[in-house]
Amino acid sequence: MIMSSIKKALALAVSVLSVVGIASCGGSTGNDDSKVSTVKKVEVQDTQEIADIPDDAEKEIIWMGTYDLNPNVRKGDDKTVEMTLFNNKGGTVVWNQVSDSEKFDKLASAIMSQKDVPDIFKYEWMAFPAQVLKDMYQPVDDIVDFDAPLWADTKASADQFVMNGKHYVAPVNFTVGTLMMYDYAVIEANNLNDPYEEYIDGNWNWDTWVDVMTEFCEGASGEEERYGINGWFQTQVIQQTGKTMVNYEDGKFVSNLDDPDIERAEQMLYDIGKKGYVNANWLGNAKGALKNGDILFYCMGTWAMTGNNGPSEGDDWRVVPVPTDPNNDEKVMTADMLAYMWVRGSTKNEAVKTWFECCRMANTDEEYIANGREKFLNANPCWTDEMYDVFVDASSNENRFIFDYGYGISSTMSDDNANADGNCVTRKLYEFTNKEDESGKQYSWTELRQMYSATVDSELKTINEAVAAYTK
Repeated sequence: MIMSSIKKALALAVSVLSVVGIASCGGSTGNDDSKVSTVKKVEVQDTQEIADIPDDAEKEIIWMGTYDLNPNVRKGDDKTVEMTLFNNKGGTVVWNQVSDSEKFDKLASAIMSQKDVPDIFKYEWMAFPAQVLKDMYQPVDDIVDFDAPLWADTKASADQFVMNGKHYVAPVNFTVGTLMMYDYAVIEANNLNDPYEEYIDGNWNWDTWVDVMTEFCEGASGEEERYGINGWFQTQVIQQTGKTMVNYEDGKFVSNLDDPDIERAEQMLYDIGKKGYVNANWLGNAKGALKNGDILFYCMGTWAMTGNNGPSEGDDWRVVPVPTDPNNDEKVMTADMLAYMWVRGSTKNEAVKTWFECCRMANTDEEYIANGREKFLNANPCWTDEMYDVFVDASSNENRFIFDYGYGISSTMSDDNANADGNCVTRKLYEFTNKEDESGKQYSWTELRQMYSATVDSELKTINEAVAAYTK
C-alpha cells in the first residue's frame, strides 16, 4: 500500500535541525571540500538553571532505542548540546540497542523481568494511553515542574497526556509534521497566485489552496495530466479544524466521528480526490514529485525536501504550511513531538530529571537555536531564510499542538503493521475519503464512518475498561 511505504519512510526521518550532511545545491555528498562552508560550533556554556546530579545519586542512565544518543567518534560526529550539558552535570548515557521491529517487545520483557530495565525510551504514538495502561511507563511529575520557566510553555501540551491525575509525557520539542513545497516557476508560468504571498497576507487556507489547484489542473492542455498535490496531507488538513477522531473527556476516550467540522473537512478532501487533483503514487521526495512540473504541491516532512531530496542550484522552490481551516481562527499544529518516556522500574530520578532538563535547554536556548538555523541553512543552501522562517513559524508553540488519541488506543486503531492492508483504522478515517483503496473504491465520509464506527466504539469500550481498572 502507498501509505505503508510512506509510514516506513517517515520512520527514517529526523529533526530538520539535524540535517547537515549536504553542503551544496548541486547535490554534493560533502566529499568535495571546495563546496563545503563551515559553521562555527557553538560553545555549550554551563548553566545554573540545571543542577548537578547529586554525588550520592546514580549518574548513568540506560537508553533503549534504535540509535545511539552518544556521538559516533569514528565518524567524527559532534556531541549534541544536550549530551554535552548532561555530561557537564555528571551524567552519562549507555545505549541498549534494539531494532525497530523488536523495541516494544524488548521493553516489555525488561520491565516484566525487572532485568536490564532501561531508564528512558522514546515517546511514540502508542505510548499514550495504550502502553501507559500496560504499566510500561511512570508519571514524570516527581521530576518535571511544569510551572517552572523551563517547562511552562509545554504544560498545555503535557496536559493532554494525563492519566489518573498524573503527567506521563514531558515534551522536549515540537517540529511541524509536514510542509507543502512547490516550484515558483510553475506558479509564474501559469499566472497563479503565489501561495507564499497568500500565507504572508494571512489568506492561506483551504479555499485559496483549492482555488490554486483548480486553476492549475484545469489549465492542462490536450492530453497533459496535471495534479494539485502529492504526498501526506490529509490528517494535517483535517486537524486544522482543531478536531480529532477520538477525544479524551472526563477520564474517558470518546468517538468524535459525528463532528460536523470533521465531516466538512472530509467532504472537501473527497471532492478534490474525485476531481483528480491528488496524485496518490509514492514519489519518494520533493525532487521526484516536482521535477516535471505536472504536480503543483508536494506535502511531506522536511526530511523529504532537504539535502538531495530538495531543491538544487537554480531552483526557486518555496514552502508554506498546511492551509488553515477558514472557519477556525485558532493556529493549529500537527507536529512531531520529541519526548522521552520514563520507564516503569527506573529508580534514577535525579539523573533522568537532569537529562530531561538538558534536552529541554538544548531546544529552547536562543544561542543554540540560532546555531541550529545556521547549520541547517549551511547544509541546505537552496533553502532561503524565508523558507526556514515558515518552518519556524509552523513549529512555534504559539500554535496549539494537536494529538489524536486514536493513534494510541490499540493495534487495530493505531498500528499500521497490525492491519492486513498496512493502514490502521485511525489512518483510514483520515485518509480514505481522499484516495482509492486496493479495489479502486474512494469512500464518502458517510460510507467510511459507517464502515468503522462499530470498530471504533468497540476499541474505545475496551480501552475505557482498562482506564477504569488503572485508575481505581
